[in-house]
Amino acid sequence: MRYSRYFQELMLVYKAELDDLRTDSEGKNILRRRLKEKREQLPFLLPMMAENPEMLVTAFHEAFLFMNPLALENIVSKERDRLPSWKSLASALKLEPWAESMAQMVMQEEGGDQLMVTAACLEYLSRSHSGQSEAVATSSDEAADDNAESDEDFHENSNLDGHYGRHGRDDGDDGDDTDLEEAGADWLAEQGFDRKD
Repeated sequence: MRYSRYFQELMLVYKAELDDLRTDSEGKNILRRRLKEKREQLPFLLPMMAENPEMLVTAFHEAFLFMNPLALENIVSKERDRLPSWKSLASALKLEPWAESMAQMVMQEEGGDQLMVTAACLEYLSRSHSGQSEAVATSSDEAADDNAESDEDFHENSNLDGHYGRHGRDDGDDGDDTDLEEAGADWLAEQGFDRKD
C-alpha cells in the first residue's frame, strides 16, 4: 500500500500520541481511561484541528467500522488537499453510535470534514498494519494474570484476523439488534476483565 506524505507523517505522530496515552508513569495500561478523558476534552481541542489534528483524531480511536477497506487504501495515497468528502465514505465505513455526537461537533467546524476523513484513515492504518501487534500487546498488558487459554480466545474472537466490522463481516450487517453495551460487557468478562456493576 502506498501512503501519501500527509499520511506518512501523520501516522507517525498518531501512533506516538496513542503510545503516550497508553501507559502511565508506572507502565500500567490506562488507554481506555485516557481516551475517555480525551473524548470529554474534544470541545476544547477543536481550535487545534488545523495545526495538530493528531490531538483530535485519537479521540476517534476504535470509533470506526470498516465495510470497504479498499476504499480506505485508495484514500491513504492522497494528499490532504485531495481527500474526498466525509459523506462520500458513507458506504465504506460506519461510526460507532457513541462517536456520532463527537463527529457532529467536529463537522460543525471549518476543516471538520477533512479531520473526520483523516481520523478514519489513520484508524484504518493503525488497525490494518501496526495495530495488530499493538492490540495483542495491549491485551497482554491489561490481562497479565490471564492464562494462555484466555489469550487464545482473544485472538479467535477479535477482529485482528483481517476482517472488518463489529462481527468480522464485510456484508454491512452490524447486528444492531443486540444490546451493544451488554455484548461489550460480556466480551470483556470473557477476556478476564471485571464487570462494571
